[in-house]
Amino acid sequence: MDNPQTERFVSRLTQNTLALILAGGRGSRLKHLTLWRAKPAVPFGGKFRIVDFPLSNCVNSGIRRIAVLTQYKAHSLIRHIQQGWSFLRAEFDEFVELVPAQQRVKTSWYAGTADAVFQNLDIIRNHKPEYVLILAGDHIYKMDYGPMLAYHVAKGADLTIGTIEVPLEMAKAFGVMSVDNDLRVQSFAEKPEHPQPMPGSTDTALVSMGIYIFNTAFLYEQLIRDSDTPGSTHDFGKDIIPLAIDKYHVVAYPYRDETGGQAYWRDVGTVDAFWSANMELIGVTPELNMYDKTWPIWTYQAQLPPAKFVFDDEDRRGMAIDSMVSGGCIISGSEVRHSLLFSNVRVHSGSKLKDCVVLPDVDVGENCRLTRVVIDKHCRIPDGTVIGEDPEEDAKRFYVSEDGVVLVIPEMFGERRHDVR
Repeated sequence: MDNPQTERFVSRLTQNTLALILAGGRGSRLKHLTLWRAKPAVPFGGKFRIVDFPLSNCVNSGIRRIAVLTQYKAHSLIRHIQQGWSFLRAEFDEFVELVPAQQRVKTSWYAGTADAVFQNLDIIRNHKPEYVLILAGDHIYKMDYGPMLAYHVAKGADLTIGTIEVPLEMAKAFGVMSVDNDLRVQSFAEKPEHPQPMPGSTDTALVSMGIYIFNTAFLYEQLIRDSDTPGSTHDFGKDIIPLAIDKYHVVAYPYRDETGGQAYWRDVGTVDAFWSANMELIGVTPELNMYDKTWPIWTYQAQLPPAKFVFDDEDRRGMAIDSMVSGGCIISGSEVRHSLLFSNVRVHSGSKLKDCVVLPDVDVGENCRLTRVVIDKHCRIPDGTVIGEDPEEDAKRFYVSEDGVVLVIPEMFGERRHDVR
């Protein structure tokens, strides 16, 4: 957007948009990682939480009126947003507003994604937006929503859906759609057992990113109609979108990078996907550039000392190779290879970590060997522990994923978790 007139047009659109981040999901496929927290609050990338990515996208796009809708075990999510996202200025009508489930219009909790928005229609009306941007709070990506808003207006759409292309075998986990030559959506199936490939392809499907732009009046109309429909599951993918396709102008917005290719987007909804997405960041040139100063990922920044590596003897050398190590970590006479360590991790003498994702405040004892392990916050790994070498033994004590990644949480060692943030 080098044209000043275009930039002003997009700026007006973003200023007249309210973003709703749906962050109440349990994320049960992440198993024990969501035992005490909602999926958007799960740590990611060494120092962030998953919810930081859609929040950062909004702020970087110029959308600074944001409501985060919470429900399931929201304490750590609420605390994180209060600590890290309180820098917007209310006097400029900028905010990140926490909206817990309150049973404002019903005596039940949210029944689906559409119901979560419907139960807060009075809050939306109070902000008087021209457009409503609805986002999932549990995906990893960097995206400027401004061009998508401009596309929505240029197409004269009632609803625009952000889309990506995924391999056909993965598509059954998403909303799959077909479009015509003008990218108008012709059909939409939520998590079909047998997804249809894109035209001209046998192995790729076009799927929803969980990003929707609604004209506000149209959103009100659809949510009220859905609320009054017997048998509805009150979900955008299952109920709102399929019915809107036949009567209204619903278009797809292909999410592309600067080269026109498929842009980076990850659903870290399983232990394997979570481990893999973190491992990707360690690469020399990862698809997700965390060092991009033009599109920073904002978060709560704890005041921590630098990472430290101590001892340099032949049999006792503190080192990390092909790894990311966050502030507050101490690698003491131990070896860390191709691993990602979050804040305040301590690895004691003689231990060896390989292909591990270690969340904050973990203590790894002496002479441990850990391979392909995800370790949750506050774990204390006893001296001499070996994980990741014998799947059958691991399965007796820990969770082992389909791809052989081992998930460890404090309770698996009989510990009582003293902090669930």
